[in-house]
Amino acid sequence: MKTREIKELTDQELQERLDAAKAELATMKLNHSISPLDNPLQIRAARKDIARMATELRQRELNK
Repeated sequence: MKTREIKELTDQELQERLDAAKAELATMKLNHSISPLDNPLQIRAARKDIARMATELRQRELNK
């Protein structure tokens, strides 16, 4: 997810997507520990997306 797309979301949508991304990351890590993923770089990309979303939420919180 691009930064531009993240900035267009409302706070509620952003929080929902962040929660979903965290759950998906946990699932990917579990599946990867059992049998390797075809593309393990998906885990890194998911972590970066989570960080982008969390950063945007924090910036909005500080700007209020």
